[in-house]
Amino acid sequence: MTGVVVVLIVVAAWGGIVGLMLLGWRGRGRRQEQLLGAFPEVPAALGARRLGPHSGLYVGSTIAPSWQDRVAVGDYGDRATAEISRFDTGILIERNGANPIWIPDDQITAIRTERGLAGKVMTADGVLVIRWLLPSGTEIDSGVRADDKSIYPHWVKPLEQDGKKS
Repeated sequence: MTGVVVVLIVVAAWGGIVGLMLLGWRGRGRRQEQLLGAFPEVPAALGARRLGPHSGLYVGSTIAPSWQDRVAVGDYGDRATAEISRFDTGILIERNGANPIWIPDDQITAIRTERGLAGKVMTADGVLVIRWLLPSGTEIDSGVRADDKSIYPHWVKPLEQDGKKS
């Protein structure tokens, strides 16, 4: 009988902890909604494809410059398998089971590699990170861990011949 009581207490405590975590995540999302505003919609005309599509894992987006302040608005904080492509007009991250992320070219402030993002840490230069401005003016970092890391130099190097920033 005592064993059953202990198990019930442990299960109730575990359920309470999970419930508090969900409550905190939802609270973070509500606080971030005004700061972040709306994310850009994918335009009908993307222009010519410059890079990709490259498959990988979308690890999340964070409010810059913190690599751990994960965006909790909508499904933008959810990890998902994804394909990333660069077009004349911007970068498209197409996520499986989640909304696509469109990053307009004129809002990109930097493209670099990092060791980690959104609480996910891996080997040096393991994540391709795009720093960009939302229409609200908030700067965020969005990261993709590509299946093939050899593509990173093509994303990071400046596209000087096209007059585009990288």
